[in-house]
Amino acid sequence: MALNAKATQEFVPIKEVRDGIIVLKNGELRAIVLANSVNLSLKSDEEQKATILQFQSFLNTLDFTVQISVQSRRLDIRPYLLLLENRMRVQSEPLLKLQTREYIEFIRKFTEDVAIMTKSFFVVVPYTHTVLKSDSGVLKRFFSRKSREEVNMAKQEDFEEKRSQLEERVGVIEQGLSRCGIKSAQLGTEEVVEVFYKVFNPG
Repeated sequence: MALNAKATQEFVPIKEVRDGIIVLKNGELRAIVLANSVNLSLKSDEEQKATILQFQSFLNTLDFTVQISVQSRRLDIRPYLLLLENRMRVQSEPLLKLQTREYIEFIRKFTEDVAIMTKSFFVVVPYTHTVLKSDSGVLKRFFSRKSREEVNMAKQEDFEEKRSQLEERVGVIEQGLSRCGIKSAQLGTEEVVEVFYKVFNPG
């Protein structure tokens, strides 16, 4: 029995990634802000309460929705072990060479027994632009006479306007996180593509 197999792309709502901005198939935009982590257990009780209250205040001041995503992945220790092995080969001191070899074995054994995870924190910032549609035949005929260049220019102007609004929201997010002691940065095109590649290719 033949199955109607659909391409994976049909299930992904992304049309393109342009200048670090995700353009969805429905015309909406998304930006991704990478945020670092804060270890509350290293802070005093007063500092912990202050940080939590500041974060709560930051969330309450937002007049648009955001999505906070956390990605946990097993740390690939192989590049670090390869670096150590290369240094061990060029090491002239026998004692240091032996200590490096023992350290490599310790790291290899430790990472086999314990799953060391890395966590990445992302804030997804949306922008939805609502457009009033008209069913007027006169308007349809008028706009259908536009050349392809004019249509492309209109699309580019529309994108720039939406991006400007979205970047204002990104600025609000970055400032709010900064007040909480959290460093953040908006991802560029390559970083966004890498994030989604890892999401859809977890292996």
